[in-house]
Amino acid sequence: MTDIVDIITPDRVACGVEAGSKKRALELLSERLASAAPDLTTEEIFEALLARERLGSTGMGEGVALPHGRLDGISKPIAACITLREPVDFDALDKRPVDLLFALLVPEAATEEHLRLLAQLAQMFGKPEFRAELRACHDSADLMEAIRRGQPQRVSA
Repeated sequence: MTDIVDIITPDRVACGVEAGSKKRALELLSERLASAAPDLTTEEIFEALLARERLGSTGMGEGVALPHGRLDGISKPIAACITLREPVDFDALDKRPVDLLFALLVPEAATEEHLRLLAQLAQMFGKPEFRAELRACHDSADLMEAIRRGQPQRVSA
């Protein structure tokens, strides 16, 4: 079973990024995701994230967006996370601008895993203390450590 910490690496996280718009934020996330998907271009990833946004915003509220998609061309889930220096309008449910973005890509056929990972992310980002910790990060190492600490504990059967 894959956890959030298994699908993100320090080179795919960044703090205090300048985006200016929803589109630019998605482009920046696409660039980071492309580093882990050699069979896909940044443009293909961007188009997948944008296509999902056209179905409805992935802005979940409280300044958080979880752009995601399923794509052929990857064999396992990959993720990227950025914090923005200045929040951007993301058409979020609560109408608040977004400054915390966590992008997720999964293989086309991985519907169940996709939903399970999104549920983990919703649980993590639903906690005010986790969001505050991410916003307080100053570099990629801090951000990776905050994500590790925020990862839900797996319950043994």
